[in-house]
Amino acid sequence: MSRDCVAQPDPAATDPVARARALSKVFDAVLAGDEVPPAAPRPIISESWRRSLAAHVDPEKRTPPVVFTPDELHDIRATHPLGTVMPLLRSTLVSIADEAMHVMLVTDAEGHILWREGAASLLAKGDRVGLFPGTQWSEDAIGTNAMGTTIAVDAPVQIHSAEHLVRTYHTWTCVAAPVHDPDTGAILGAIDISGPLHTVHPALVQLVSATAQLAENQLRVQLAIADERLRMRNMPHLTSLRGDPGALVTPTGRVLAGEPYGWWPERIDLDDGTDRIVLPNGREMMVEPLAEGYLLRAPRSTSSGSTARPIPALSLRFMGDGSPTLLLNGRSIPLTLRPAEILTALAMHREGLTAEQLALLLYGDDGNQTTVRGEIHRLRGLIGAEVLQTRPYRLAATVDSDFCAVRRAVAAGRVEVALRACGGFLLPRSDAPEIRQLRDELVTGLRRAVLDSGNADLLHIFAGHPLGTGDLEVYDRLVELLPAGDPRRPSVVSRRALLQDE
Repeated sequence: MSRDCVAQPDPAATDPVARARALSKVFDAVLAGDEVPPAAPRPIISESWRRSLAAHVDPEKRTPPVVFTPDELHDIRATHPLGTVMPLLRSTLVSIADEAMHVMLVTDAEGHILWREGAASLLAKGDRVGLFPGTQWSEDAIGTNAMGTTIAVDAPVQIHSAEHLVRTYHTWTCVAAPVHDPDTGAILGAIDISGPLHTVHPALVQLVSATAQLAENQLRVQLAIADERLRMRNMPHLTSLRGDPGALVTPTGRVLAGEPYGWWPERIDLDDGTDRIVLPNGREMMVEPLAEGYLLRAPRSTSSGSTARPIPALSLRFMGDGSPTLLLNGRSIPLTLRPAEILTALAMHREGLTAEQLALLLYGDDGNQTTVRGEIHRLRGLIGAEVLQTRPYRLAATVDSDFCAVRRAVAAGRVEVALRACGGFLLPRSDAPEIRQLRDELVTGLRRAVLDSGNADLLHIFAGHPLGTGDLEVYDRLVELLPAGDPRRPSVVSRRALLQDE
């Protein structure tokens, strides 16, 4: 969609009140049907007025419809993708909005206001005209306005005074920009700055547009991290094909990994319930649903003869505050702490361990082999004797673990990959000597790699990561690297000051 509408600075004239009076005359003349109005509205405004009037919006209508109750808003916010970037939006826009007597508004793709922040006095004014969470601001609901129009034209817009179709908002000036889903490209919602008409400023369009781009960049990083974790969790499904053609595909149809190289498009259309597709190269592939996404594989041969039994695939996700997660051939198996500790030790020692060695690694010098044997027996009942074999105890499976992935990436100097794979501290409730040692190694290695990278983007991600959120040295380095105009800098400086006072 064209962004030409951003390049028209008329609403940000040096005298906003005089401009508002001129716009009001144009508004009255156009709606009265005058053949020769005093001036023509900007094309983006006249087109929006036409759309709004075609939707039967009354220019004398007072306020937008209230669609969501506070309880409904709580649930919607909890699952909306823009909720994850609200800290960024607050640190970037709210302080500026407070000083400039503006209110920050964030909508969903249908124009419903989900979040609102700003000075208390202006929030009260907003309440009187329907500028509060739960109301709908699409063009067909309340006419030309920055939030609804930016969604309609898919471009940043500035709507000043009588450019609003509904007369109630002629004392307001508003700027908004859309935010897009990095996965599908669809609009997720809009970011808006609104205030009294005398607060209009030509730089607001650039500020809101840059903030929307920052939000999209953060969503893109989050998507990359989620992609890497999904890929790691499900690679055993792909490797179990033993070189036969196959691919891992996200729920939205993006191809994350595939063999052989060059076969696969970036995205595949998968209709709900389909069990097979034909690729652009003419190859037919079977579609197997996974816990998260799909596995595409070549149809199995129907020729007679025995086939080799597939190797079991284990996926271990033990980093972070949540419960340890085990997937066996794509099937989720709940784990308590001790089995997770045993699996970690066996994943780190693929050659196998004796009961004596396991007792030492898990309990230290006071370890008891009999206790270990009992725990191994219970774990074999959980995941199968063919997966956890004996003499010595070892995993007879392909093992994909987040902690090994982080360790490998750090060793290879792939810092961004390591950050994506790391969900937090390894089994944070564990006091087992082997786990403590590995946990410290992972934290120290990743932290050092991030600091040594000198990359402000990686440092900023790490500063918001569970491993780096309280690390003063990380914030010191960020303050050195972030230029004065970077919108991330104020929140970093503020957080560093808090850490220095602790």
